Amino acid sequence: MNATLQELIATEESILTDGGMGTMLLSLGLPRGVEPELWNVERPEEIRRIHRDYIEAGAQIILTNSFGGNRQRLSFHGLEDRAVELNIAAADLAHTEAEAAETPVVVAGSMGPIGAVMAPLGDLPFEEAKFAFIEQAGALVDGGVDVLWIETMSDLEEVRAAIEGCRQVEPDFPIVVTMTFDTHGYTVMGVSPQAAAKALSGFDLMALGGNCGNGPDEIEAAIEKMHSVVPGVVLVAKSNAGAPRIEGDRQVYDATPEIMAEHALRVQRLGARIVGACCGSTPEHIRAMGRALQRDRADS
Repeated sequence: MNATLQELIATEESILTDGGMGTMLLSLGLPRGVEPELWNVERPEEIRRIHRDYIEAGAQIILTNSFGGNRQRLSFHGLEDRAVELNIAAADLAHTEAEAAETPVVVAGSMGPIGAVMAPLGDLPFEEAKFAFIEQAGALVDGGVDVLWIETMSDLEEVRAAIEGCRQVEPDFPIVVTMTFDTHGYTVMGVSPQAAAKALSGFDLMALGGNCGNGPDEIEAAIEKMHSVVPGVVLVAKSNAGAPRIEGDRQVYDATPEIMAEHALRVQRLGARIVGACCGSTPEHIRAMGRALQRDRADS
């Protein structure tokens, strides 16, 4: 059954998200160099299967297969004119699985970085970036998402462009933002968790936090710092399953489901309300994390 993020937050309990989408797509045969969003129309059953597996593992929030679905990133593959089509399809597939679920599930419209450096450091004008986010957000809302989920951000100005784009589509639509602190505890653009928390808390978001990066320790440190400056805010923690390393032609992540389960407990105690995982994680990681959080709740 479909649900809203507001309803889940109102329970005052920990909320479990899904894990890696790209990891699962690669395991199902997505060739490297192929835009993942294409599978929303070319192999929709595979996308629905991934959503279904995460729901069955206990995920209460599932993210659409649209992380790279803005027209700027799609243009690298000559797909910019299909941005609306691919995002609507992504939202519809996730919404279909959420509706079929026996438990409440929220559909989050994943919106990743624009794929270019914004002015003045780069060549991408603010308004051009904002337009790409407007287009993507509009398609995701039309496709049936419950919340717009801006993730893996490093630049606060890009975050502002994304939020303004979302709000131009639907002024009161719920928004979540997470940044990635993968450069010695800062984003690659030099933003600290404390600075991010202070800035993002001024945007009237449903939740904010950190995702991706170099593993659980990094996310735990970021959440602790964010919680220290905005203790009343709903925080999100979606760590990669360990630090990525290259073996042959693929990335490998070392954090087992058991390691991620322990991480879920630690990051919850540090202040995160919404807990899940990112690259390298699978439904087994999410299942282990959910069981750990359930046991902790039963024991408290």
